[in-house]
Amino acid sequence: MTITALVQFQLPEGMSREQVMTAFRASLEMLRGYPGLIRKHYLYSADGVAIGAYLWESRQAAEALYTAEWRQTVAARYGSTPTITWFETPIVLDNVSGEVIGEAAA
Repeated sequence: MTITALVQFQLPEGMSREQVMTAFRASLEMLRGYPGLIRKHYLYSADGVAIGAYLWESRQAAEALYTAEWRQTVAARYGSTPTITWFETPIVLDNVSGEVIGEAAA
């Protein structure tokens, strides 16, 4: 069963879109090939909210990333502590690859 974690945080007032994109790109290499991470969507809102939408193989894999040290890193980078909302993700459809993950694939 895959898990989706929505990691949300408030961006610092006055942080430009380009600064946000630079910060997003800074995390790419750390997450590329990360154990248990299937994909991550970086979400940005002009009203100052950012969300990482992570699809994980398991909650255990996700929790290996979301440590106290990781929370401190996010807070230092973006100026606010992230909140995490968890979802069971029984089915994922990817129309680009044609892939179906989860119960519908069975």
